[in-house]
Amino acid sequence: MQKRNILIIGILLVIGLAIMYTLTATDNEDVYVENIQKERDRQYKFLRFNIESPLEEAQRKELKELDYYPIDINYRVRAKMVPVEDRKMIELPMTDGSVEKYLKHSFAEFELNGQKQRLLLLQAAKESDKRVFFLAFADGTSGEETYGGGRYINLRQDGKNSISIDFNLAYNPYCAYNPDFACPLPPKENILEIAIRAGEKDYKK
Repeated sequence: MQKRNILIIGILLVIGLAIMYTLTATDNEDVYVENIQKERDRQYKFLRFNIESPLEEAQRKELKELDYYPIDINYRVRAKMVPVEDRKMIELPMTDGSVEKYLKHSFAEFELNGQKQRLLLLQAAKESDKRVFFLAFADGTSGEETYGGGRYINLRQDGKNSISIDFNLAYNPYCAYNPDFACPLPPKENILEIAIRAGEKDYKK
């Protein structure tokens, strides 16, 4: 199968509800957990039944469930957005050796488990909504409990200088399911030493 690049706009269409749940975060933990579970069920149904699924037909038939960490509200954080001083387009390496252009936009600064963290927020070159960002990250679980090429979260700015990040919504790129897809690798700024035990685990065939 010919290798295909995953455009961020396509990913947003596929997991658009993830943004909605981030934006409508609730203080009611039961409702919050229910929303995350609904999103996970939607992701499973897309991979299992949708014609645009990255899974081959045999994989789709065998897919019974996706593997996730337990939902933990402590992995939903509020981050301060700090503009990048040298804001410019960068070429992010892809899993097939090619590159894709993104705007190096802002740093999201937050605390997680009592530790200060900082992640680089990117914006696709063709993104028309200037409040939408792409977060690709790797952490202490990558290559062991989670996909070695990192995981993604799609974000939409929901404050003047702040943004909500919910690691329970972290998901695998298409290349985690099918190597015929080419996916952006996390920038060096987003390789964390800590283990983010939230969101989707590695796909097991």
